[in-house]
Amino acid sequence: MFLSTHENKLDKKRRVSVPASFRSYLSSMGYSGVICYPSFNNPSIEACPQSRIEKLSESIDSLNPFEEKRDIFATSVLSDSVNLQFDSEGRVSIPDKLLEHAKIKQKMLFVGQGKTFQIWEPKLFEKFKTQARKKANFNRASLKWETQFSKEGR
Repeated sequence: MFLSTHENKLDKKRRVSVPASFRSYLSSMGYSGVICYPSFNNPSIEACPQSRIEKLSESIDSLNPFEEKRDIFATSVLSDSVNLQFDSEGRVSIPDKLLEHAKIKQKMLFVGQGKTFQIWEPKLFEKFKTQARKKANFNRASLKWETQFSKEGR
């Protein structure tokens, strides 16, 4: 899983090192890179393995091909997605378009989200994190926790 938060910065050639634990997780699934696209919800970059974007693509493909929603999702996610391959030192070059969307100039945070991760400008993430914690505390009862007993039907 993608866990924790790591700060890195762009080098002189505008490359950034992806955290070793994130690269290791992707490598364990057989990937030597990561798919990135602009977030719908935040000024951040969404990042995921190839299998995740394929699942998202299948979900989009399941929509009626003549419905506007299908084109909207395909255009918003797939047309802006990029496959970033790691170099020999575990770095990627994030396109300027994505960096501009996330308002990243030099430093960035790699934020683990379980099966995906996000890339944020540090100050914007701290503001988001403060709001997210408040909302999570307020909504904590809505999380479903399946126990061993409920799985066995007891």
